[in-house]
Amino acid sequence: MSDVKEILGSYSVDVIETIKDNLSTITPKALQEASVYLTKAGGKMIRPCLTLISTKAVGGKKESSLNSAAAIELIHTFSLIHDDIMDDDDIRRGMPAVHKVWDDDVAILSGDTLFSKAFLMISQSVSSDVSYEQINKVLSTVADACLYICEGQALDIEFEGCYDVSEDEYLDMVFKKTAALIAASTKAGAIIGGASDEIVDVMYEYGRLIGLAFQIQDDYLDLVSDEESLGKPIGSDIAKGKMTLIVVKSLFEASDEDREILLKILKDDDSSNEDIGVVLDLFDKYDSLEYARKVAQDNVDKAKQLLKILPDSESKIALEKIADFVLERHS
Repeated sequence: MSDVKEILGSYSVDVIETIKDNLSTITPKALQEASVYLTKAGGKMIRPCLTLISTKAVGGKKESSLNSAAAIELIHTFSLIHDDIMDDDDIRRGMPAVHKVWDDDVAILSGDTLFSKAFLMISQSVSSDVSYEQINKVLSTVADACLYICEGQALDIEFEGCYDVSEDEYLDMVFKKTAALIAASTKAGAIIGGASDEIVDVMYEYGRLIGLAFQIQDDYLDLVSDEESLGKPIGSDIAKGKMTLIVVKSLFEASDEDREILLKILKDDDSSNEDIGVVLDLFDKYDSLEYARKVAQDNVDKAKQLLKILPDSESKIALEKIADFVLERHS
C-alpha cells in the first residue's frame, strides 16, 4: 500500500500546483478562501492521478492532461462541498466543512466556482499535443459524469427511509454518485493520450469497476475500521439509516423477525452503540460483510483483467496497484 501512496504522492504534486495557480485569481477574497479551503485539506487525489497515469499508460504525455486532471479534482471537491451542505455534515477530511467555516451561501458559491473553473481549465487545454476534438470529447465525458453525480445524489436522498431498494438499484446509485467520475478520470486520460476508441472504452470500464469497489469498500470500512483511521464514529451509516450493499443484502436474506429488528434500528434516529452491535451481529449472521467484500473484489479483479489490452509499462503496473489499493486502504 505504501507503493501506491508514493505513486499518488508523486503525481499529485503537479496537480496541487495547477489547482493553486488556477484558483489564485478568484475574487472576492472570502470566495477565494472558501474555494481553496478543501483543496488544501489533503485527500488521496486518486481521480486526477488516474487521469495522468492513464494518459501515460496509452502512450501520451502526463503534462498534456494536467489541466484536465486538476479540473476533475475540482469537480470532486465541488461535489463534496455540496454533499456536506445537503447532509449537514460538520467534518470533511478531518476539518470543519466549508459551510461550517463560512455559511451555506458562501459554500454553495465556492462549489459553483470550482465547478465553473474546472470546465474553463479543460477548455484551455488545447496544445500541440492535444486537439480541439480531443478536448471536446473530454468536456463531454466530464459533463456526462457531472450529470450522473447529480442523479446519484438525488437517488441517495430518495433512498433515505426507503428499505426495499434492490441490489441493482443500489449499484446504479453508487455508479452515478461515485464511480462515474472515476470512470471519467481514466477515460479522459486515455482520450488525451491519443488512445483508440476501443482502449478509451476499456479505460472507462476499468474506472467504473474500481469506482464501484471504492464505494463498497467505504461502506465496509464504516463497520470494520477504527474511528481514528475513518475520521468518524464506527457504524455511523447504521446510525443514519443509510442504504448500503451490506444493508440491502441483509434485508433481502433476513427472516421476518430479523428484518423487523433491523428496520427498527435503521429507522431510529437515536441508535445506541448497543443497537449498532445488534445490527453488526445480523450482518454477520447473513454473511453480508463478506458478500460486499466479494462483490468489490470481483470488480477489482475484472478491472485488472481489462488492463491486459495495454502495453507493459510502469503506468500499467501503477493502474493495477491502484485497483488493489481500493480494497487495501483503511480510510
